[in-house]
Amino acid sequence: MPTALLSVSDKSGLTAFARGLKRLGYDLFATGSTLQAIEDASLDVQPVSDLTGFPEMMDGRVKTLHPGVHAGILARRDKPEHLEALAQHGLREIDLVCCNLYPFIDTVVGEKVTFEAAIEQIDVGGPAMIRAAAKNHQSVVVVVRPERYSEVLGALHEGALDEPARRSLAAEAFAHTSAYDAWVAAYMRRDARNGFPSELTIPGQLAEPLKYGENEHQKAAFYRLGPDPGGLGGAVQVHGGAPGFNNLQDASAAYQLVMDYAEPAAAIVKHMNPCGLAVAQDAATAYRMAFECDKVSAFGGIVSINRPLDRATAEQIVQIVTHVVIAPKVLDEARDVLARRKNMIVLAAQPAHQGLFDYDVRSVPGGFLVQEWDRAGFDRSACKTVTRRAPTEEEWRQLGLAWTGVKHVKSNAIVLFKDDAAIGVGAGQMSRVEAVQLAVQRAGERSQGAVMASDAFFPFPDGLELGIRAGVTAVIQPGGSMKDADVIAAADAAGIAMVVTGRRHFKH
Repeated sequence: MPTALLSVSDKSGLTAFARGLKRLGYDLFATGSTLQAIEDASLDVQPVSDLTGFPEMMDGRVKTLHPGVHAGILARRDKPEHLEALAQHGLREIDLVCCNLYPFIDTVVGEKVTFEAAIEQIDVGGPAMIRAAAKNHQSVVVVVRPERYSEVLGALHEGALDEPARRSLAAEAFAHTSAYDAWVAAYMRRDARNGFPSELTIPGQLAEPLKYGENEHQKAAFYRLGPDPGGLGGAVQVHGGAPGFNNLQDASAAYQLVMDYAEPAAAIVKHMNPCGLAVAQDAATAYRMAFECDKVSAFGGIVSINRPLDRATAEQIVQIVTHVVIAPKVLDEARDVLARRKNMIVLAAQPAHQGLFDYDVRSVPGGFLVQEWDRAGFDRSACKTVTRRAPTEEEWRQLGLAWTGVKHVKSNAIVLFKDDAAIGVGAGQMSRVEAVQLAVQRAGERSQGAVMASDAFFPFPDGLELGIRAGVTAVIQPGGSMKDADVIAAADAAGIAMVVTGRRHFKH
């Protein structure tokens, strides 16, 4: 008679799975609360101590770490000496292990969890059983996810799980323990002051497979960090079809941009760059002003606001083709309006939590790069006026808004701001002067009286002079060029104001 050992923290579907195993003729053994749940379902089950001949002890810390469990799991059925060893010691083979781990992740992402409470949720015996069963998957079925119960029972009912299916379950088991350990390691180093760890694992949970990646020939999927990470990982879809890889990338860029503003803000993003950005007294006004920045590029764009999406804002958004709308919340009053655009994706996303995996990660062939997020905002007190004329109070306001915005534009980046709205954006150019050319071209006559932000210093005066000819009256930039004196002289000659921040905002 085959033997199954069950020890699960997540009891979803447990009793149905146990009942199915009993119908297939399995003897059931279980630990602690799993045993109780199966007994409560009036199913015949035996305690794990019947396998080990030893009681659970130390508040359940020690219950499965015993040869009565691990010998039965690890014994290779194709080696007579392994089976003889089991018989010699009166141990039985274990043919199926169903196990998922203590709720460490749910515990540490909660509020005000104590270190002692977190430590008690570190599972030891569970990972050992899972890894043992996965290692010996040719002889032992290992199941770590409740959503696999039905297909496992179905395959066993048909006769047996084939080798590819067993290997797939084993791979999932190793991934389960690996992700678990990654969370434990991150928690233990959360207060470390020694920089980045020597080894780093990012434990993603599959949120959804995507239709394709950036292009149709590329496979893709979306993973979230933990059960409720906020941001895109915690977003709730309110309307529309399934989002794609590019939709999510652009939505992320748009959302990060507007969340950098305290005032009601709206952004329109295309290909990871803003083509519209504004702040106002309400979201509807901010969206209208952002749309005015570049009406052509706004078609088919991604819209983000940092306030609940109301009916007035939705009425404007649906006037043109928009692929994605993302906001912290979608009010009921807006939903029937949004429904007019059947395929438009609408996401509600709260701000991302600055949790245990608070990294900006980029993959490269053969590795990945990790850095802190660029959370440096506009700090007027840290700015230095380097020209004879200082900015006016209104120019200071526009410079601050522009500096916050240019941080989110691909380098080389230039943003023109006027009356609380971006009026021209030059993004991702190989030379800074070309970025200025694009920004002033898009702004047109609106550039008269605007301010200009540059994500890095002007290597020569030519880019600045192009902005001056377009009508720019104040500039914010990091400074630090060997030609700073020439750049400042050009600003003074034109009578404009310039401030330097001492900090650049490259974005690649």
